[in-house]
Amino acid sequence: MLAAALAGVLSLAAASDPAERLPDPAQEARARQIFQDVRCLVCQNESIDDSEAELAHDLRQIVREQVKAGRSDAEIKRFLTDRYGEFVLLRPSFALGNVALWVGPFLVVGLGLILLLTRLRNRTVEPELSQTEAERLRRLSESDPS
Repeated sequence: MLAAALAGVLSLAAASDPAERLPDPAQEARARQIFQDVRCLVCQNESIDDSEAELAHDLRQIVREQVKAGRSDAEIKRFLTDRYGEFVLLRPSFALGNVALWVGPFLVVGLGLILLLTRLRNRTVEPELSQTEAERLRRLSESDPS
């Protein structure tokens, strides 16, 4: 338990090494906000702020340099997506290129519901037995030795 707590503290320390921080606290806070939106390309399910991978460290440095140069958040994200692709963002933008990612799940669920309703509507209901058929079935079941 102690080792897990120590590892957690060290991972936070690695992500915010004082030597790497920007001297302006407002710029550093802005850079750290951007870190939360950028995916670690090695870990893939972590932001670069949470990752200890070397590439995440390099991406943090790039973001800090961009913030220090006075670029806007949108310009920094555009720079990263131009360099690494849309995958680098944890929340990809809604664009024509990735419309299938945003709309696909809804289409699949909608088509499934349509198919289910169509199958339920078109299922055949067996008619009830006529009086003579019911009587015949009763006689057969009575005479069945098993």
